[in-house]
Amino acid sequence: MKTFILIHGSWHSAWNWHLVIPILEKKGHRVLTPDLPGMGRDKTPIQEVTMASAVEKICQLVDSIKGKVILLGHSKNGIMISQAAEYRSEKIEKLIYLAAYLIPNGKTQAEYSDQDTEGVLKPYVIRHPESASHSLRSEIYKDGLYHDCEDTIVQLAKLLLSKEPVASAITPLQLTQEKYGIVPRYYIECAEDRAVTPVIQRKMYKEMPCEEVYTMRTVHSPFFSKPGELCTILCKIATAQ
Repeated sequence: MKTFILIHGSWHSAWNWHLVIPILEKKGHRVLTPDLPGMGRDKTPIQEVTMASAVEKICQLVDSIKGKVILLGHSKNGIMISQAAEYRSEKIEKLIYLAAYLIPNGKTQAEYSDQDTEGVLKPYVIRHPESASHSLRSEIYKDGLYHDCEDTIVQLAKLLLSKEPVASAITPLQLTQEKYGIVPRYYIECAEDRAVTPVIQRKMYKEMPCEEVYTMRTVHSPFFSKPGELCTILCKIATAQ
């Protein structure tokens, strides 16, 4: 039995994992799905959210668990699991990047997002400078995030997606080989992704080699479109030596 901590991506929250949790639990694993600060049920004012505060919440959860955990990050918040692993390398058994930003020391998520010129989301991002955040226009939800998902997911997203804090995207990662570098990392590539496209995914996992790369023929949200297949991969990673 392993303990998984699953970290949602931009604009989302813990509801991402509602199809995944019962599958992993049925296989005997423990699954924790926190809302990052300012997201979902966490009522931290969005303008107060920083990279440090988000990573601290993850670290506090890791500290509360006896033994090691497997930490997964989706999309933008690959940066969160990387920074958490730097601070808690002794507590994290493996890192899993799900169509996620896997970037090196000293770089920012925004720098790599800017290189992803084939993604469809950027024209639909609404900036909110008064709260140091941005949101996503709902007309791109289906094509950009959930093209291979049931329409009920789009309807849920219209109710549940929220503003995303800007600060973490422009905060350079602080990673060392001695800490972050000793944690095995795995990548799950979404080969039909329109949000974090395969071009940038491949660039990242080639620059930052992983123990193994798994490929899913999905767009950006396989936890909705193919939760069973995703959980099969997660279980393979969990038992990998």
